[in-house]
Amino acid sequence: MAQQHRKLLIIGSGPAGYTAAIYAARAMVEPLLVQGMQPGGQLTITTEVENWPSLIEIQGPELMVKMEEHARAMGAEIKFDTVNKLDLGVRPFRATCDSGDVITADAVILATGAQAKWLGLPSEEKFQGFGVSACATCDGFFYRGKQVVVIGGGNTAVEEALFLTNFASKVTLIHRRNELRAEKILQQRLMKNPKIECVWDSEVVEVLGEDTPLGVTGIKLRNLKTGAESVLDTSGVFVAIGHSPASELVKDQLELHDGGYVKVEPGSTRTSIPGVFAAGDLTDHIYRQAVTSAGMGCMAALDAERYLAEHHEAGMPAPDMAQIEPATA
Repeated sequence: MAQQHRKLLIIGSGPAGYTAAIYAARAMVEPLLVQGMQPGGQLTITTEVENWPSLIEIQGPELMVKMEEHARAMGAEIKFDTVNKLDLGVRPFRATCDSGDVITADAVILATGAQAKWLGLPSEEKFQGFGVSACATCDGFFYRGKQVVVIGGGNTAVEEALFLTNFASKVTLIHRRNELRAEKILQQRLMKNPKIECVWDSEVVEVLGEDTPLGVTGIKLRNLKTGAESVLDTSGVFVAIGHSPASELVKDQLELHDGGYVKVEPGSTRTSIPGVFAAGDLTDHIYRQAVTSAGMGCMAALDAERYLAEHHEAGMPAPDMAQIEPATA
């Protein structure tokens, strides 16, 4: 077990984490970034990315490799490990990793992201990125003139269905109940749209598709009242049953809102604990885009750099150096 101290610890390696590392390294803060269980975040399970400025098209995993390379080139240290315990009640803050390593830090940037909630079907997992998506804004463009389905009944599902009518020839909304949970104004827009059809009291039991090339061709539905099964042809399946922010590390330490998202001060990345900053999908339940996450990563690095500068001048509590080994590159 190794122990080390850093001015700044960044937890998470999606667009927010890597961008924070780039900016912090350029500010000579010498950040340490711990990647987590899924280095690169959600973009590593995405295929084509067509909305990243300056790149007409790039594969999601490739984009994240380039971000990691950029962060390393700027001087950030990147550690393949997972923080499984974070104590924000001590100064300096103390993180314990899955490897047993302990990192103390004067400031922390949380960029652990969020995960879409899935149906839990093996066939759904098989076609993720190949016809199954959890982001209409990200992937709707690929379904121009095609039929798609949206699964869910809340605001997100209705908004995704309405957005997809800009591209798809037909959108079918599938819901387990016979009425929606979405706001009334959204329901009215949905019902008035001639491209949208609703299938009530039904659940998806299997995603159907082909292997060569890998792609979705339809779904198998079960009516929850009658038990009858049917097949619906579709080229795309959009699962819109919510997201789960990865806030387990701080759920009892920081102020959260909207189902577990870390709350930050408006116009900043500052959390309810001074010296702790949050960026990306961990805080964002509205936009959830790679480019907005990257922007927040930049903000977090600038906020952290200012915090560190101010508090080092004032005399920041020093770690117990007898218990901490020097950091190694």
